[in-house]
Amino acid sequence: MAAEKGARKGGISFESQHMFPIIKKWLYSERDIFLRELVSNAVDAVTKLKRLSSLGEYEAPEGENYRIDVSFDKTAKTISISDNGIGMSEDELERYICKVALSGALEFVEKYESKGGEGGNGIIGHFGLGFYSAYMVADEVEVITKSYTDAPAVRWVCGEDGDYTVYTDGIERTRGTTVILHVNSEGEEYLSEWKLREALAKYCSFMPVEIYLTDEEKAEEPPKEGEEQKEKKPENDIHPLWQKNASDCTEEEYKEFYQKVFSDYREPLFHLHLNADYPLNFKGILFFPKLRENYENLEGKIKLYYNQVFVADNIKEVIPEYLLMLRGVLDCPELPLNVSRSYLQNSAYVTKVSTYIVKKVADKLNSIFKEEREKYEKLWDDLRTFVEYACISDAKFCERMKPAILLSLESGKKVTLAEYLEGAKEKNEGTVYYPRTASAVYRNVPCERDRGRDPVGSARRPVRRDARTGGEGRRKGQVPARGRRPVGSRRRGRGGERETRLTL
Repeated sequence: MAAEKGARKGGISFESQHMFPIIKKWLYSERDIFLRELVSNAVDAVTKLKRLSSLGEYEAPEGENYRIDVSFDKTAKTISISDNGIGMSEDELERYICKVALSGALEFVEKYESKGGEGGNGIIGHFGLGFYSAYMVADEVEVITKSYTDAPAVRWVCGEDGDYTVYTDGIERTRGTTVILHVNSEGEEYLSEWKLREALAKYCSFMPVEIYLTDEEKAEEPPKEGEEQKEKKPENDIHPLWQKNASDCTEEEYKEFYQKVFSDYREPLFHLHLNADYPLNFKGILFFPKLRENYENLEGKIKLYYNQVFVADNIKEVIPEYLLMLRGVLDCPELPLNVSRSYLQNSAYVTKVSTYIVKKVADKLNSIFKEEREKYEKLWDDLRTFVEYACISDAKFCERMKPAILLSLESGKKVTLAEYLEGAKEKNEGTVYYPRTASAVYRNVPCERDRGRDPVGSARRPVRRDARTGGEGRRKGQVPARGRRPVGSRRRGRGGERETRLTL
């Protein structure tokens, strides 16, 4: 189609000096995310090199250990993030660092995904913006890098005005990349071991490459006389429990994971290991915590991850309201790393994940009920409030849970409605008896036992519902069917106390 007369084409441009103030104030909601973004880039660099090695395009030295080092120097006011991954040549540095929103990770995925396996499996970055989060805490950033191809090492220095200089002569380093932040006054709080460790623990606890934290000033100090040099331990667990098969995990590992992640010394009531295949494609572990009597921890906590990178805490949109007391982790590579609340609220994918989780929770409870009935009955007092609320809130959940809902009898037994009705055929067929008040428990229950009945031990008025039709009990003013007492009809027991029987 010919261009319209008088029309011309153009491209949108921007001034780099105006970009960095926007990044500082608006790109991310929390300042410490800079560490997540830069460490994620380092993880991607290692992941890419491993991918090339698996394709035979790179031969890794025998016994090579991949790692990421985060270090700081309080005197020099620098924070460094270093990796021994794929590295960059001068051309690649100009292409991927000097061009905003051009993702080297995305280009890598597109190039290698057709060469067998999953080219993008484990790659974190996709948008090409994370690197610039460094300017949230720095007024100048250096990049020193050397490509795996043995191209000469290169050094890049850029201020917050966007003007940069590239150095190519006399730069020596081994394969990999080091990003050095010259920290500004707003970022000085991160020149602290505990502050950096806190940020690493929050965002990087389960990243798939070992991360080490070093105070450069202390590292230069020789060990005191008589003290041995302590072996450094990584800050992260590169094999989180949710990435393993459930059959390979022990009960003790689940307990340790729960206590570590949620700082709760008590054991959870049960856990649910999730591994959803395509198209949902997510993994996770959910725990049902033991609720305190005062319900102070009624609201649980779901941690959302993206390829083992922490995204957000307490994501209510992924879990229905009646499951919010659950605690757990969900790793969803199908969600964007910088996901927003509004996105979660309107995402069809999130709705499907939520539906899947509801079904799995109901299946898990039914499984415990069928296979470990004694254990299930012991858990019921802690589960009851949750199950009853969930059944009121979700008809599908109620339908799945109906066979496993228990009635607590005054004799101490716990039975399902079907079991109760089966046992009551001779004495009170189709009718459930229960006291309406706490005092009625002591006055009327002995009378009912004398009659061979075992009332349900509840002082609360039940929902009036017909077990055969699913319909509710009669409304006010409705005439009961001939020959039947109305649902919830009352009569006086000994001592004048009222009791209720539910005719089913």
